[in-house]
Amino acid sequence: MAIFLILAPYGAYTFLMLVTTATISVLAASAICLATVALDVARGRSVKILAVGSAIVFAAIGLYLALVDPALGSLGVKLSVDVGIVVISLGSMLLRRPFTLQYALESVPAETAAMPGFLRANYIITAAWTAAALLMAAANLVLLYVPGLPLWSSLAVAFAARNSAIYFTKWYPEYRQIKYGTPARALPDAR
Repeated sequence: MAIFLILAPYGAYTFLMLVTTATISVLAASAICLATVALDVARGRSVKILAVGSAIVFAAIGLYLALVDPALGSLGVKLSVDVGIVVISLGSMLLRRPFTLQYALESVPAETAAMPGFLRANYIITAAWTAAALLMAAANLVLLYVPGLPLWSSLAVAFAARNSAIYFTKWYPEYRQIKYGTPARALPDAR
């Protein structure tokens, strides 16, 4: 369920880009990000760097479209969103709080969070998401400068990059548990 809430603004944005204007798409995604922040606050959880950062990125792009350049093409908007995600990811690591850490701390017992390598694992997972965002940005950039390429090529790269990051996020903690051994009571509940 957590991964659904994390990706919901991006899924809504992607779908809305197909059926409405870019301005409406990014502003709706920003509103969904703010709703996930409100949901976290209502549940007594921490406010997430990714959710707040994404809300700001989507809102800033929406305001830019509404006030400065409404003719910015969909590829320019997609590239801006991808660059925004990269900035959030890299920024969270530079601030020594990889954005995945907040989600991980809320889903594992304190014993697991205190284990050596827990923080490093979150850096690695955040780096995987950063790499996925960089691949998506590169695909949109190539499509922007090589207009003869089919649109599906960028979508295929985005789909593969995102799904690879999701798979890696699920696989890597399990790999670490097998490789380094984790006491059974320290494993997160299988939900």
